[in-house]
Amino acid sequence: MSEEITRRDFMKRAAVSTATTGLAIRGLSAKGVGANDKIVVGVIGTGRMGLSNLEDFAKQPDVEIAAVCDVYQPNLEKGLKATDGKAKTYKDFREVLDRKDINVAIVATPDHWHALHTILACQAGKDVYVEKPISTTLEEGRRMVEAARKYNHVVQVGTQQRSGIHFQKAVQLVQDGFIGKVSFVRTWNYGNEYPEGIGNPTDSGPPSDLDWDLWLGPAPKVAFNLNRFGVGDRWSTFRYFWDYAGGYMTDWGVHLLDIVQWAMKVDGPHAVSTFGGKFYLQDNAETPDTLQVTFEYPGFICTYENRWANANSMYAKGYGIEFHGTEGTLFVDRSGFELHPEKRKVKSKTVDRTATMQMAEVNDSHFDHVRNFLDCVKSRQRPISDIEIGHRSTSTCLLGNVAYRTKERITWDVASQRLVQGGQDAKKLLSRDYRPPWRLMV
Repeated sequence: MSEEITRRDFMKRAAVSTATTGLAIRGLSAKGVGANDKIVVGVIGTGRMGLSNLEDFAKQPDVEIAAVCDVYQPNLEKGLKATDGKAKTYKDFREVLDRKDINVAIVATPDHWHALHTILACQAGKDVYVEKPISTTLEEGRRMVEAARKYNHVVQVGTQQRSGIHFQKAVQLVQDGFIGKVSFVRTWNYGNEYPEGIGNPTDSGPPSDLDWDLWLGPAPKVAFNLNRFGVGDRWSTFRYFWDYAGGYMTDWGVHLLDIVQWAMKVDGPHAVSTFGGKFYLQDNAETPDTLQVTFEYPGFICTYENRWANANSMYAKGYGIEFHGTEGTLFVDRSGFELHPEKRKVKSKTVDRTATMQMAEVNDSHFDHVRNFLDCVKSRQRPISDIEIGHRSTSTCLLGNVAYRTKERITWDVASQRLVQGGQDAKKLLSRDYRPPWRLMV
């Protein structure tokens, strides 16, 4: 882009660059469901995200929702209602996996259960649609990939932005060099929950309609706390406790950094530094209210910023991704993307690239993501958000939390997925002990 560019030229080039967006997937051996057969589904976890998944699966003409499972009776009843009372209900997920007629397991439980549910489902002969983040440690993620490959199952991760048409076009523009060479990428989540945050409920006995011990599963045995459980009309607050999740770094960061790594054709950072803390929110959450992470990749750096005491934001957006290139900046979120050309001097002549291009060709990415998975169940191809892709995106976020919790700069070997530089505390956080009788085995 060494010549002066007009708004019309800029938009024309973008349209050409994105017209042939496509996605390659690798084939696997054919087996399982026939092209015209019904895909029989069991849903494990029928909370907010589980119900969303159930609804989009149920809309597909070749799907039968045969089972719903949850350890919390109100959620179980919601799941049953969403199937018009047709599905069989279970409180123990193992009974769902024991059913030979079920082809697919949807795993939409709290994060600390994702690895076991996915691995056990693969062992039981099921293909899996698992919510993100896929795991709470890097070891769990590696084992999930190992299980999918060992048992030759299709495992799709719920990073549905990959099925978004405008995300695909934005990624193509970056990969085609439309905004030049990218040296800096910014991602963020901003909001203001000051001062009370999620509040400070005291420990108590669990409600009678909840199996608290099974909800905890492999996590340490602790007293019931409403925020640790976190289910209700708000976004589930279990996400803010280290035993079960990793805060917004893993909950939303996975969505954002997944797109970054896709666009930049990388599998992970080689170094991570994190700064932050819990400075202002007066609640019992364990994860920070202010966070800044710097991920170092070959040729560029990427930052993730998260704050919950100030909502002032770029583009008036509470979240987003910015790719900063030598010829322009691309902003993208779920509502569309914008292109902002650079204004700089070329050969002693001012080149005005201030034209802004906006594209908002937005499809129902979650519905299409489900369809992609179901098609792959029949074709035995790997889906657009294959478990290994989800593992790499989740790992990046987990490393951000490891750097935060240890106050160390982490150096990482992306190919071998091994810690190059980091102390014993960092090494310990790459895995976790499971509470008996639960074991992580493939």
